[in-house]
Amino acid sequence: MLGLMQNWPLLVSKILTHAEINHPEREVISMQPEGGQVRMTWGDIARRSRQCAEALAKLGVKQGDRVATLAWNTNRHVEAWYASSGMGAVNHTINPRLFPEQIVYIANHAEDKVLMFDITFLPLIEKLAPTMKSIEHYIIMVGHEHMPQTSLPNVHSYEALLAAEPGTFEWPELDENTACGLCYTSGTTGHPKGVLYSHRSNFLHTLVCLSTDTLKISATSTVLPVVPMFHANAWAIPYATAAAGSKLVLNGPHHDPETLHKLIKDEGITVTAAVPTIWNGMLAYIKANNLDMKPLELVTIGGSAVPRSMIETFQKDYGVRVNHAWGMTEMSPLGSVGSENGAIMDLSAQDKLDYQVKQGRPPIGVELCIKDDDGNMLARDGKTAGRLMARGPWVIDSYYRADETALDEDGWFDTGDVAALDPASYIQITDRSKDVIKSGGEWISSIDLENEAVAHPDVTEAAVIGVRHPKWEERPLMIITVKEGKTVSRDNMLEFLEPRCAKWWLPDDVVTVESIPHTATGKISKKDLRDQFKDYKLPTA
Repeated sequence: MLGLMQNWPLLVSKILTHAEINHPEREVISMQPEGGQVRMTWGDIARRSRQCAEALAKLGVKQGDRVATLAWNTNRHVEAWYASSGMGAVNHTINPRLFPEQIVYIANHAEDKVLMFDITFLPLIEKLAPTMKSIEHYIIMVGHEHMPQTSLPNVHSYEALLAAEPGTFEWPELDENTACGLCYTSGTTGHPKGVLYSHRSNFLHTLVCLSTDTLKISATSTVLPVVPMFHANAWAIPYATAAAGSKLVLNGPHHDPETLHKLIKDEGITVTAAVPTIWNGMLAYIKANNLDMKPLELVTIGGSAVPRSMIETFQKDYGVRVNHAWGMTEMSPLGSVGSENGAIMDLSAQDKLDYQVKQGRPPIGVELCIKDDDGNMLARDGKTAGRLMARGPWVIDSYYRADETALDEDGWFDTGDVAALDPASYIQITDRSKDVIKSGGEWISSIDLENEAVAHPDVTEAAVIGVRHPKWEERPLMIITVKEGKTVSRDNMLEFLEPRCAKWWLPDDVVTVESIPHTATGKISKKDLRDQFKDYKLPTA
């Protein structure tokens, strides 16, 4: 027997329509790559999104076509998202921080038809255009007054295209399983792989992001998504803020602490989200200038492990709650958030911190388990580590244009993380499966060592990799950067770490470098470090 309810498809266009009808005057503020700032409303965003859809249709974009964006967090990027997805095309965000060869591969693999990009990236696009085989039109996301001279063929001004349209476009009623967005993994091993989101998956993911226990986005929130829109849908914030009717503040190409702090103060930011490297800079800036973080209430931090010292500083010194989150492109990206649940709500503040440094707990819609290498389920005891597996309505089934499923025989997706699950359902990720250090048949967590190292008062960043050892197979090598004018010796670091971790975990050597390489998504690039130190001889070898 089937239910007797309306078959109302879960479409991204309905999120924007909801904002237009119910929150038309709620503000959207955007800093622009060409300079300046614009102030508009969700009503304006909805109208301009329809104009953008009309313009794309005139350029020949049809349902199923891929429309690429290479852009910062701006109102125009938000409009392009809703326009391409709402009309039945596929919005394809490209990460400009990828290597040029990867950008070309991604555009060609997706067979993008139109590329919309910020003026910042014009030199890059002019260089790559001859190798982008499928792109028929280039749209520079500026007004006519900022339109540059360019060698690109079939090039258009974004604002000029919109100005020619009436904005009366009617969003089509699509099947909710229609492809909506396309995002490629960062490709740290092999070619980047495409993750193709559906309207249904993005809609359901958005609803969960509105929960108090996840991103805590509401109609009274003022939200600054520092996480870029080309990083797994900016953690769904451009969708969730429209759904809630939040005030949305977009920082454009500006990620420096001074600009971000000014936005927090001037616009009254209450909720924000970014990777740890952003907040390292912010905390140093506000401390050096004796500033506060009011009225900020919640910082969601994901992308890599959050040090305990960072959580304590935010909460004790500035009164800002930190929620540690975990996810990945293949999960849209939300997999878990470190909000409190009933199992820990009555613990002391220090005991709660033991849970906050973990990667959080799954919301409704995400199921997690851990398995061993043979596919056997492991205990949820908080101690037994294994392969972290996931499934749910916004978790990948197969990669774009792949011949096989990405799931195991039981329907679980292997996240590539090694983790333990405790009885309260909090995840403790101990490493990426390819980064865990195997020493004498035992595993050493590089993440745990890194988190302890950055608590050292003179250390700014730390990375730990496994280096070949004749007796133990692998031993940890710690690579650090330090504050200007400071030095941290091997002996000093080992003395600092000794009371903080098991003795056999202590790194065999500590190397100070000027900078540590990062991936295009801001994570430490262990691959580059392994290449750099592949012939390194440990003093214990």
